[in-house]
Amino acid sequence: MDFRTDVVIVGTGVAGAFSALNLPKDKNIIMITKSDLESSDSFLAQGGICVLTDENDYDNYFEDTMKAGHYENRKESVDIMIRSSQEIIHDLIGYGVDFAHDGDKLLYTREGAHSRPRILFHEDITGQEITSKLLAQVKKLSNVTIYEYTTMTDIIVQDGHCAGIIAKTKDGEIMHIHAEDTIFASGGIGGCYKHSTNFPHLTGDALDISKKHGIRLEHLDYVQIHPTTLYSKEPGRRFLISESVRGEGAVLYNKNGERFVNELLPRDVVTKAIKAQMEKDGTNHVWLSMEHIDKETILNHFPNIYQRCLEEGYDVLKEWIPVVPAQHYFMGGIWVDSDSKTSMDHLYAVGETSCNGVHGANRLASNSLLESLVFAKRAARKICGLEQTVKPVDFSESAAV
Repeated sequence: MDFRTDVVIVGTGVAGAFSALNLPKDKNIIMITKSDLESSDSFLAQGGICVLTDENDYDNYFEDTMKAGHYENRKESVDIMIRSSQEIIHDLIGYGVDFAHDGDKLLYTREGAHSRPRILFHEDITGQEITSKLLAQVKKLSNVTIYEYTTMTDIIVQDGHCAGIIAKTKDGEIMHIHAEDTIFASGGIGGCYKHSTNFPHLTGDALDISKKHGIRLEHLDYVQIHPTTLYSKEPGRRFLISESVRGEGAVLYNKNGERFVNELLPRDVVTKAIKAQMEKDGTNHVWLSMEHIDKETILNHFPNIYQRCLEEGYDVLKEWIPVVPAQHYFMGGIWVDSDSKTSMDHLYAVGETSCNGVHGANRLASNSLLESLVFAKRAARKICGLEQTVKPVDFSESAAV
């Protein structure tokens, strides 16, 4: 089957959806996803999304991101992400995203390695809230066609530039999708790991295809292991216990009921401490206690975590839960510039499959959704030939935007 379109987007998570929403309505767009629309890792993001609350927080936010990334971040990308954050949140609220608020004031939480609260959230399913609202808007667009259960197998190359993709449907039909511009938004690599918080079908297909065609890759060894996933003897995807739980006061204990690490250190540091403690104790997990968090906060801020733990036999209001590190995020990927352009003309990469240098060697909590959205919008604007602008919005007082 041959198709012709203006833009083809591989992936339907926040990066893919936001790319589509920021492209002109007179451009025809084809989107494909390897599974169904709700099986992107964007749906699984729990904690929240960062925002520059006011200009006084810029230096601290910049330093927090750089320090977590071991100062291997691209400073230009970090600056762009932070300065674009208010505009992105403004966009999301305009699309109907419901962030937690008290009256007309937005509520902020704090997570590990953040020097102050700057994270907006929707209960403990922020990713689901954002992604579902964006996809609802995409579905309204008459210029967008979505194909589920469709896997990219290669790209079409003409005269050295990307001219679309080749894909395979669940029925085995081959699609040749010819496009002026192509956007990879196909997620991470968790499916390559035995224990991961990611969906198993996310296996880095875009990376393999890029390598085959000599497209520049970067930092393929920068893989983040999340410190706290719910321990289970069963195979399959690991359930994440959000870092925001520790941000609200949850504590880690060893087998003797002793604290052994500052719970608010960067993820890679906490992960190393947990692994060392498990080896020292000869155990398969450590313990996480939420006893210092009041019941109302647990039930209102973390209802999904509370319910899932109940299903696994743990009442977090009364007992500790066993947690263990698991693969969570990929900081490396397809090299892109500040406009999300790859080393091949007419090919862009956004979200976890890309590497724009924002995260350095280790991602700061709740920067992933923001980074995906910021650089997806920049990719769309670059395709349109528009100037890249940043519109500051004051979020220090009110949610009424």
